[in-house]
Amino acid sequence: MLEIGKIPPQTLEKLVLQPVTQAPVQRTDVVVRPKTGEDCSAIDPNGELCTFSTDPITGATKDMGYLAVHINCNDVFSAGAEPVGILMTILLPPHSTEGALEEIMQGALHAAGELGIEVLGGHTEVTAAVNQPLICATVVGKTHDRHMVCTGGAEVGQDVVMTKWAGLEGTAIIAKEHEAVLSEKIDASLLKDAKDMKDFLSVGTESRIAMAHGATAMHDATEGGILGAVWELAECSQKGVTVFADAILVKEATKQICHAAGIEPLHLISSGTMIIATCDGALLVEKLRQAGVEAAVIGKITECEKIIIKDNVSSVLQQPQSDALYQVKL
Repeated sequence: MLEIGKIPPQTLEKLVLQPVTQAPVQRTDVVVRPKTGEDCSAIDPNGELCTFSTDPITGATKDMGYLAVHINCNDVFSAGAEPVGILMTILLPPHSTEGALEEIMQGALHAAGELGIEVLGGHTEVTAAVNQPLICATVVGKTHDRHMVCTGGAEVGQDVVMTKWAGLEGTAIIAKEHEAVLSEKIDASLLKDAKDMKDFLSVGTESRIAMAHGATAMHDATEGGILGAVWELAECSQKGVTVFADAILVKEATKQICHAAGIEPLHLISSGTMIIATCDGALLVEKLRQAGVEAAVIGKITECEKIIIKDNVSSVLQQPQSDALYQVKL
């Protein structure tokens, strides 16, 4: 049983540092790697811009390490940059086991291997300040040719493109967290499809394609779901937007799980879905589909008003509120 406080050095070495140092990804631009007592890791960016992003994992108790890596890296991808490494603070509640920490680290290293990044360090602790595991992570990234985009770069007249499906991350989380209950409410094949959506969390592919296409703004659809992400992109750009709700892609598994959970899929956390502002959105969609990434044009950047059109009826696109993930009734 792990005790409250910092993880003992021998446990830290066995379950965290040794797996990290033995991971197959060993980048040449990482010059200081994590070890006991080392406060910082360092990279030589070779003249490029370094990007940093941080986010916690609070809405899930399973696959936390895996989610933490992909979700944080998605913010770097949304800037058009390449993630290099991640730092994680892992807080465990009293009576946690070594197995719980091991599972988190295995998930994190699996995701890091998929993305070709390193775990640069962090902090691990058992504390009564939390009643379930909590991960806060920071990703370090770098640009190519010092080129990056911002969420606030949308321009009037551009198309709004979405990739993959609304509610992607939330669907995977709910399916895993409430699998027993959902198995009695929806078809087994749809439940499996929902859990497998975890495999589509990264937006690295669409980031590279969108950057090459000339996108001026990209945003990962996290809390508040796809509608929240579109609202934030427009607000950050000091522009308006018209959203075509009927064009938004939603998988059948998401529809059925959200119906069973009593929530709205368009307000469900959707990391893995990228919102892109660009000229000639139809051509970008074609390029994305050729690369195996589902996509659709779902809106238009306008001067000021934020509206949504559904079934030919217009209404105000509301500022995002609490994510639907926290309103699940199962």
